[in-house]
Amino acid sequence: MSIIEITYRELLLTGTLVIALAVCTVISKLGVARPLLIAALRMAIQLTLVGMILNFIFTKSGILWVAGISLVMLAVAGREVAVRSKRPLAGWWGYAVGTGSMFVSSFAVAIFALAGMIRADPWYEPQYAIPILGMLLGNTMNGIALSMDRLTDAAWRNRDEIEARLMLGEQGKTAIGDFAKDAVRSGLIPVINAMAVAGIVSLPGMMTGQILAGNDPSIAVKYQILIWLLIAAGCGFGMLLAIRLTVHLLFDERHRLRLDRLKKPDRS
Repeated sequence: MSIIEITYRELLLTGTLVIALAVCTVISKLGVARPLLIAALRMAIQLTLVGMILNFIFTKSGILWVAGISLVMLAVAGREVAVRSKRPLAGWWGYAVGTGSMFVSSFAVAIFALAGMIRADPWYEPQYAIPILGMLLGNTMNGIALSMDRLTDAAWRNRDEIEARLMLGEQGKTAIGDFAKDAVRSGLIPVINAMAVAGIVSLPGMMTGQILAGNDPSIAVKYQILIWLLIAAGCGFGMLLAIRLTVHLLFDERHRLRLDRLKKPDRS
């Protein structure tokens, strides 16, 4: 089965749909036209550059090249986690907690998959390592950002209740325990929903890409099942670690609620 190549002309024509949407948002005074167009332009430029970089890396197949681009991906994902929260941890803590949690969960799960499940030779083969790590980081980033935002906002909004429970003798992790559980559940909901409707309501991206590339659908299905299981594990473990670290930082050694460790929201 031959692959139908998409030209830049088709891409430009498709882009007119986004431009039309931006015009509609301007007419409706929604105020999202500028970020929509900027996001679409950034997406196109970033993916084009990534395609060029991957073509270069695939010809090298060196672990240092794979490690280098993986760390860049991790650094960018960590920044996104730090800036998405309404009340993130102050200083470098927001970046450190998100980045560290993603590194432990996503990298560990990716190595487990590459070395034990896919059995690529070598295990860091860029063709497999970079796409799998990218999918894991992207989904784990969203889950950790959602859960940390939910927890820090809940700590701020419910500070009176938490401090009352502390005054009654509860430890910090117990006083905030219900909010921490809600934060993890909130972060897992997108993954659970996506897995629940996969193949019925939607065809996931990796499976669709392989089918469009002419691969056997049964092989594409196996890869997609593997990826979703990895994503669920990576997101879950990453969020559990991030929430545990955040809870630890929200209280001091005397179990006092330290909201001063949260960055004040921008009022501009």
